[in-house]
Amino acid sequence: MQSQEIQVQESLAQINFQLPNEVKEVVERAAIVSGQSLQDFAVQTLVERANEVLEHQRVRTLSERDRDLFLALLDSDTGPN
Repeated sequence: MQSQEIQVQESLAQINFQLPNEVKEVVERAAIVSGQSLQDFAVQTLVERANEVLEHQRVRTLSERDRDLFLALLDSDTGPN
């Protein structure tokens, strides 16, 4: 029996944007220093920052929910256990 390689084709999306030459030069230098291609560096950096933003939003949302729950408990008429 021959083994068959299964090829998985990823769906790829494209983001196009322009940036000032000075910014591009900084990003290129950072990619070189990190040992990555410009594309790999840009994608990794975008993903890392996006995850940070989303995590910050998740924590803030939970904190607001917890605050609301705590205040509701303080305002409730139920006595201590």
